Amino acid sequence: MPLRREREGRLLGGVLAGISTKTGVDVTALRVALVVLTLLSTGLGAAAYVLAWLLLPITGDSANIASRAVTDRRGIGIVALIASMLGVLLVVASVLDAGWLNAVAWPMIISVCGMVLIWRNADPDEQAVLHRMAGPVFTPETAGAKERLWLRVLITAVLIGLGLSVLVTGRHDTDLLPPLGGILLILAGTAVALGPWWLRIARDLGAERQARIRAEERADMAARVHDSVLQTLALIQRRAAEPQQVIQLARSQERELRAWLFDDQAPGTIKGEGVTLAAGIRKIQQDVESQHRIAVDAVTVGDCELDEDLEATLAAAREATINAAKWSGSDTVSLFAEVEPESVSIFVRDRGRGFDPDAVSADRKGLAESVRARMTRRGGLATIRSAPGKGTEVTLTMPRSPVADQSPRRT
Repeated sequence: MPLRREREGRLLGGVLAGISTKTGVDVTALRVALVVLTLLSTGLGAAAYVLAWLLLPITGDSANIASRAVTDRRGIGIVALIASMLGVLLVVASVLDAGWLNAVAWPMIISVCGMVLIWRNADPDEQAVLHRMAGPVFTPETAGAKERLWLRVLITAVLIGLGLSVLVTGRHDTDLLPPLGGILLILAGTAVALGPWWLRIARDLGAERQARIRAEERADMAARVHDSVLQTLALIQRRAAEPQQVIQLARSQERELRAWLFDDQAPGTIKGEGVTLAAGIRKIQQDVESQHRIAVDAVTVGDCELDEDLEATLAAAREATINAAKWSGSDTVSLFAEVEPESVSIFVRDRGRGFDPDAVSADRKGLAESVRARMTRRGGLATIRSAPGKGTEVTLTMPRSPVADQSPRRT
């Protein structure tokens, strides 16, 4: 799969988020590395980022921004004007024997011109992100903000001007203090100019992280309620003519809910030290056979201790097995689990009536939320193959870290 920019988890263009998704390297480490590279290489890191932003398409889009910028005559004209103005400044700097500024100027020209094209030709979602990020720098939001903005611009200009003058006048000096002081003045000016922007990014990141956590918690709770309470209510409706069975189902559901509310043991999970995947498969077999009166043929090859990802995989397998017991019309459901060093795979098969996965109503959340979404949230994959009259197979795959050798066993 080619490298693409990511929409989710991005700060600006999603370049580093895309590289993180492609390589598996932590995105925070990549961002720190880019900042360090930009400082050490006098801006080359920032220029490379802008070029990647232009050339890499974003997830869900086949075209990059550069392909749209080529037809933007006005944008190209603005870029040409900016580049020519910066070129004149370079000539003036050269006349003033400040040719060392070339190392900083060329990355700056590339970055500024590239950002102009991105600003004009990015899709509406990206433009909204850019406007939101640039707002604290250029847009006054409250009374008196305009005065503070101009004051910040003035302080920035003074600090950067002093820093450049110190660097120019002290470039032949063997003492390191003047160049160091000039660099510190320039950095201080940059911090004054971009400080509100950095604070906005930090706040947005915190808010986005909290919103994502809340959404995942809501989705997980909805899946748990679906797998326990709603499934039990459906069984009670089907067994309305069997009072004793209804009482047993209600008591069982009451125990599950109490364990969830007071012991932090979610429905359908098994906890405790040394609990393994094979034990979880056996529990699914026992629960489905006792509640749905259908045979479950369970086979486990290999075994391993459970972590949160594998607990989610077992919960998805339980829901897939219950769906097969309820809707397939088959007398038997096959449940097969295989443990490998790199992953755990669970297969749920039946030879029942089957169905068309694309024709499932949107209000049926079993496959969408309790199986697919649950696996996706944990970094796993759920594949559902079915057709009318040909049965159904649900394949659940969850990556895992390499573990010590365990002798595979079949149970």
